[in-house]
Amino acid sequence: MTDSTETTAKGYEGNGKGRLEGSVIAVAGAAGPAGQATLLRLAEEGATVVAADADAERLATAVDAARFAHGGATVTGDTVDLLSLDATRAWVDRTEKEFGRIDGLVHLVGGWRGSASFAETDLADWDTLHNLLLRTLQHTSLAFEAPLERSGNGRFVLVSAAGAAKPTAGNAAYAASKAAAEAWTLALGDAFRKAGGEDGPAAAAVILVVKALVHDQMRADRPNAKFAGFTDVKDLAEAIATTWTKPAEELNGTRLWLTPKP
Repeated sequence: MTDSTETTAKGYEGNGKGRLEGSVIAVAGAAGPAGQATLLRLAEEGATVVAADADAERLATAVDAARFAHGGATVTGDTVDLLSLDATRAWVDRTEKEFGRIDGLVHLVGGWRGSASFAETDLADWDTLHNLLLRTLQHTSLAFEAPLERSGNGRFVLVSAAGAAKPTAGNAAYAASKAAAEAWTLALGDAFRKAGGEDGPAAAAVILVVKALVHDQMRADRPNAKFAGFTDVKDLAEAIATTWTKPAEELNGTRLWLTPKP
């Protein structure tokens, strides 16, 4: 898949309308296990799903899986450089022009760097994580703010980590990046609140907090591991889909914990 290449499924008669029928939802960082599960769930609920990732090959696989599993949905894939604000805004413009609206952005761009101790922290890890976890979020939030407000029921969803609230010595760079991403998302929520005025926000910025994620391949690779407190990517995908069924005013600017608070 190259830039602006799309994979689309249309015209298949499904078994009924889902909760997200008529919605157009973008997923950033869609090629990983969490992204794959999210594409499947959103497609199952009837949404038009617009997926983006920097890895064209893995993205094509994820899009194809959602497309063939739920033929009643439209699923597209586009390689986007989210480290470029211009490229991110161009992605938004293409999406809104083609589908007429954007009702959600699910931010799943991730990465991890850590060390054995605080003293051994490599500040190069901060640079990497700043780009992956924060800069991409800044670009998606700035680019999607206006379309999500125009939607009337827009959602900006960030998946964060419990470590942001209780950092450990070897995860200083990771936890700080996640904490900064949460603060940025809450600021977006305040923008939605102010734009809504007395009528309340027309869109919601919400943070889903996990300890870590687990998927079927991880369990197969480590059959004796317990993965205590981990959130299955399928459960994460369900929590993401459910955010559109709750009032924006109730969700906006909140953290929803999918694991016990530390």
